[in-house]
Amino acid sequence: MKKSTILVVDDNPEIREIIHVLLEGEGFQITEAADGQTALNYMRDGDFDLIILDIMMPGLNGYQTCLELRKNSNAPVLFLSARTKDSDKTLGFSSGGDDYLAKPFSYNELIGRSKALIRRYQVYKGKDASEYLPPSKNTGIISYHHLKIDEGKKEVYANDTLLELTGTEYAVLLLLIKNRRQIFSAIRLYEAVWDEPYYYGANNTVTVHIRNLRLKIEKDPKNPVLIKTIWGKGYCCD
Repeated sequence: MKKSTILVVDDNPEIREIIHVLLEGEGFQITEAADGQTALNYMRDGDFDLIILDIMMPGLNGYQTCLELRKNSNAPVLFLSARTKDSDKTLGFSSGGDDYLAKPFSYNELIGRSKALIRRYQVYKGKDASEYLPPSKNTGIISYHHLKIDEGKKEVYANDTLLELTGTEYAVLLLLIKNRRQIFSAIRLYEAVWDEPYYYGANNTVTVHIRNLRLKIEKDPKNPVLIKTIWGKGYCCD
């Protein structure tokens, strides 16, 4: 089986080495970049299953790097930063990040989140994900308003136009549509999609991903009709 590939982007060589050793020991193939521009160059030349991205770097910072790579890639991005304010996390998710881990980080948490992000991405892209999750037995075409979801290809179309969703956005949309009329609280949605216990601040993660998803699937994101907010309770598709 081909090894999953991870691009580690951090201007601190010691942190890059720690992450390299940890994740290589879990069977991943690691590439290192010391700055955002180098990371973008690597992204143009290769395909990665995960990008672990620092925020405070010389030249392009992590937010700018993520915005640039999102123009050509849906690979998951895990921000790794000492900046832990909710506003920093919101900015990270708004720039296209999938998850956010604060420094100093737990080694087990880094490994766990990396595997979870890669698992979702590989399932979403239709790759061999047998190491992590058995394939879905219920695949087909799901129609919902002007959307069509091809579960076999893991693709979403709006009026026959293919949408560029990230793996996380696809997972959120599929969960809500396959469980119509069920209200998912932020806690329930986070634990189902991110596959880890809810933590303080995860509500921001869910909120920003819902907002980004609405920008891609709703005809009028400011007045959503596909993914509705049930105030005080959560989100649902009717």
